[in-house]
Amino acid sequence: MISGVKETGRDKAFLIFNYIYVILALVIVAYPVIYMISASISDPKYVGSGEMWLWPKGFTLKGYQIVFENSKIWTGYANTIYYTLLGTAINLFVTMPAAYALSRKDFVGRNFFMAMFMVTMFFGGGLVPTYLLVKNLGMVNTVWSIVLPSAASIWNIIVARTFFQSSIPKELQDAAQIDGCTNMRLFIKIILPLSMPIIAVMALFYGVGNWNSYFSALIYLNDEAKYPLQMVLRQILVLQEMSAQGGGAMDAASAAALNNKAEVASLVKYAVIIVSTLPIIAVYPFLQRYFVQGVMIGSVKG
Repeated sequence: MISGVKETGRDKAFLIFNYIYVILALVIVAYPVIYMISASISDPKYVGSGEMWLWPKGFTLKGYQIVFENSKIWTGYANTIYYTLLGTAINLFVTMPAAYALSRKDFVGRNFFMAMFMVTMFFGGGLVPTYLLVKNLGMVNTVWSIVLPSAASIWNIIVARTFFQSSIPKELQDAAQIDGCTNMRLFIKIILPLSMPIIAVMALFYGVGNWNSYFSALIYLNDEAKYPLQMVLRQILVLQEMSAQGGGAMDAASAAALNNKAEVASLVKYAVIIVSTLPIIAVYPFLQRYFVQGVMIGSVKG
């Protein structure tokens, strides 16, 4: 609000509408998160009956105890951290040089290569050919099947290219070349140090994607010792749900035992969701500005 400018009735109505909209959006976004956290530490019978609808009721940490007593959880955490760090490093190693090369007007054939990159955003080979390629390369059941097929995102290359075009002065590059600087030295010694904002954005985008990824592990990995966290949690959920299922005639004691298993499975389900998302939830508030910066970089002078 500019000082000295009088608000009209329409301005006040618009401001009130914005507040109402933001509050409603906050409720819609925050409620599922609060509900999952509360359900993970509440007695399952209150959750199942609907008595617990926001705040915890019948406090219990049994779900978390079951989850963390499983040694596979810690192995999955270690694997996910390893895949995330290695995958993000490879992503940056591929994305940044490609984006810089495509941003250079003196790069012969850059429009052709950019067009070929763009084609892959609309057409893909499909799952079966991709699997056969990974298999023929001998990468099935290895870490490379997780990090190499997704080594680069065309969208992220375009965003990084836009940053180089709009933020790195061409005169700076010309001056370096006049002083005898080679293209490789120019990129490493001058361009990269000036590109820390976009590097941080790309690292964040790729890091979150690698942390949440599970499909590649589902397709290419068959050794449980190499499963990332997402696959381990999925396995726990499936086993819990299978153990809680049953059918046919049974006595009262069996029915009660089956019902108890179902309640435990429900409790574990919410605990598993929190365990898998808590690291991202904890880190995101500190890195939110990089997400905003990444969106702005891709939307200006594109």
